[in-house]
Amino acid sequence: MQKLTAVILTLVLSGCVFPGVYKINVQQGNIVTEEDLSQLAEGMSRSQVHAIMGTPLMLNPVDLSREYYVYTFQRGGGDIKEQRIIVYYDGDQYAHYEAKLLEETPAY
Repeated sequence: MQKLTAVILTLVLSGCVFPGVYKINVQQGNIVTEEDLSQLAEGMSRSQVHAIMGTPLMLNPVDLSREYYVYTFQRGGGDIKEQRIIVYYDGDQYAHYEAKLLEETPAY
């Protein structure tokens, strides 16, 4: 009787094992392309830059001369790919940017 109970219990519990979990793609931040960056011109106001790039992800309340645009993408629980853009201002006028872009933007 104990063997029969053990076999039934083993069969029932083995049915509860799920082979995998579906993991979604996760993207966060501003999608900025080289085309967007090419529209920036020295001397633009912050509002003009924001119209092209969107709202910056991070602002430094102590140093307003920089704005940070970050985009991350993770495909199905895999490695996280990240792109960063730092926009520099001289006063309230756009000066230049530094960018580390992804080779391809997975969201497109």
